[in-house]
Amino acid sequence: LGLLPPALPEMAPAASGNPVPYFAASGASALAFFPLWKAAAIGQSGYEVAGSGYWQKYWQAMKPPWRGSLVVIGGMTWARAAIFYGSDMGSRWMRTQGFGTAISSTVPSLLVSVFAQTVNQPFVRSSIMIQKPGEELATRTFPNLSMIKQLAATKGPSSLWLGLDAAILKTAPKYMVAVVIKDYMGLWLAPVDPQDRQAVLIKSAKIAVTAGIAGAVLTNPLDVVRNEMFKTEERMIPCMTRMTKETGIAWFFRGINKNWVAVAAPIASTIFLTDRFKAWTES
Repeated sequence: LGLLPPALPEMAPAASGNPVPYFAASGASALAFFPLWKAAAIGQSGYEVAGSGYWQKYWQAMKPPWRGSLVVIGGMTWARAAIFYGSDMGSRWMRTQGFGTAISSTVPSLLVSVFAQTVNQPFVRSSIMIQKPGEELATRTFPNLSMIKQLAATKGPSSLWLGLDAAILKTAPKYMVAVVIKDYMGLWLAPVDPQDRQAVLIKSAKIAVTAGIAGAVLTNPLDVVRNEMFKTEERMIPCMTRMTKETGIAWFFRGINKNWVAVAAPIASTIFLTDRFKAWTES
């Protein structure tokens, strides 16, 4: 942290603290990239799909039926919006209280990420499990609710939060990395003329893409662990130990070719669109 710049440019929300741009950007991104999320969930879980080649299998994983799509899109929308909005507002408040730049950028994103992941975990688990090809509960009218009821009835209510430790270890750093990069790249990149719309858009895109990719790639192993725990009912450490014995560290990269797109793209687009929506609402 000693290498971080001493000051941070103002990138928090407008003076009114309007959350609408955050929710609009998050919702648009979640809706647009749901098929990529589905493909990543299937790939990281190790579910088999039809197809003889990489792209055939990728298409099979992406295409309809999009089971649990409303639950996934709704959960992603409120969680990402809450994380980025809470991080910006929390960072601004902490700076007014005299906290340093580094801690002001990291603590709010970590706290809000933990809260959002804990609330969403039953829906995350049910959404991933109904992506398994041939899953009978996926054909129900309300597949997520059916899966949640079955898990609670057969394995106990606490099973709905199985994998929460891995999910928090994955989600909190992912968004913390994205938020910190988003904040600090604004200072590291060369200044642009605010009146030069193209330059502003390019700079915003660079920040958004870098933040999204870094957050996704660095936390892929924890995505794999969480999804494997859903399949096997193992705890995190035994699950990691078993996979390491079976494949070495190869499991670290399982599904990463899909995940870095499925995670990086919506995070990057959320950051980018939030900036655009804020500019439109303030103009």
